[in-house]
Amino acid sequence: MSILLLGADGQVGYELHRAFAPLGAIEACTISGALPDGSPCTRIDFTDIGSLAQLIAQRRPALVLNAVAHTQVDRAEDEPDLTARINAQAVDEIAQACAAHDAKLIHYSTDYVFGGDGNRPWREDDATAPLGVYGRTKLAGEEAVRASGCRHLILRTAWVYGARGQNFLRTMLRVGREREELRVVADQIGSPTPARWIAAATALAHARKPEASGTWHLVADGQCSWHEFAGAIFDRARAAKLIERAPRVLPIASADYPTKATRPGYSRLDTSRFAADFDLRLPEWREGLAQVIGELAEAARA
Repeated sequence: MSILLLGADGQVGYELHRAFAPLGAIEACTISGALPDGSPCTRIDFTDIGSLAQLIAQRRPALVLNAVAHTQVDRAEDEPDLTARINAQAVDEIAQACAAHDAKLIHYSTDYVFGGDGNRPWREDDATAPLGVYGRTKLAGEEAVRASGCRHLILRTAWVYGARGQNFLRTMLRVGREREELRVVADQIGSPTPARWIAAATALAHARKPEASGTWHLVADGQCSWHEFAGAIFDRARAAKLIERAPRVLPIASADYPTKATRPGYSRLDTSRFAADFDLRLPEWREGLAQVIGELAEAARA
């Protein structure tokens, strides 16, 4: 199977490159034209209108993995046109090209398509109500994929992190070494999910049911606040000797930490449909944290 991987240098894209390697020949693409290890790959630019459709028409892949997104939520409020181009218009171009050339598309979306005012995990068929530019453009991307008629998996995920890239865990470890006290939001609830788990589950789901098409939620089991996640990060990191001491982590309300973009308060996603359809369920989020901290500790010892 020929596979076109868009965004091979991002958190999820990097792991997809590994997870899908046994399933076919992968052509990896990044905006820089280089992979994280420095080796060359195909260069793509999501702001170059027409280039993505041209690439798909030339390569005729059986499967397209789209791991590219504008995910800087606050910056998106200042860059609505760029965010819309990357998260919606480019996705429409990809989906239309996939439909034209009979390629299947796997595309990632987000918990931010929901308003966050619920009190139970969000299901795939719940009404969407994004609060900002990022969520609105990601929802528009979803709608473009569905409207194109291409075979697709839209996988909504949330609170993605890993041992590499820019993410909450790595930020906490960095600032935790610099400060004795941190104030972390305690009234936003979600499910921290390792990028490696997302990629592995995606590959397994596709291998088990390559004909499946639709929208599913894919996150780790369980839920926590950012404050609880931060505390668990420091506990694990200290036990693994990644840090000598853990800072005090104080809980605060979202109102005490104003940001340009409004975040959903409750954004845990219900993964029951994914579990039923693919016989796959990700483990509890603390297990994922232990694995990622273990990976960082092993790298530090190397």
